[in-house]
Amino acid sequence: MSAQAKLKELGITLPPVATPAAAYVPFVRSGNLLFLSGHIAKREGAPWVGQLGSTMTTDEAKAAARAVAIDLMGTLAAATGDLNRVRRIVKVMSLVNSSASFTEHHLVTNGASELLAQVFGERGAHARSAFGVAQLPFGVCVEIELTAEVD
Repeated sequence: MSAQAKLKELGITLPPVATPAAAYVPFVRSGNLLFLSGHIAKREGAPWVGQLGSTMTTDEAKAAARAVAIDLMGTLAAATGDLNRVRRIVKVMSLVNSSASFTEHHLVTNGASELLAQVFGERGAHARSAFGVAQLPFGVCVEIELTAEVD
């Protein structure tokens, strides 16, 4: 099944590329690799604010990471013109706004990883890092960047 067909089956409409909030571009292509800048969690168009281990649960943040994956796929679609040009999701790096005692960063990041696997199938299996950080832009709970191999 194509990525577009899977998104339709899941009832997901991809958003347009977000305007950068600082001095960077949304993506850069080098050869067959496409590097997507960090995308922050948003809910209803506004920053999805929260800190894990303090004001937010793992399940809430997992939903936020899933929302970030949708935004990332919107950028992938804009960068490639067609998600079927994505050969593989190579790497996902997730930053989780968390207290010092929080230890479930990997579970939060599963929100993005699981959706990418659903949409892209085997091409969605990727290497990954998940880090806890003291703060993120606008106080959001999650920021994720992605590297993909494309045609």
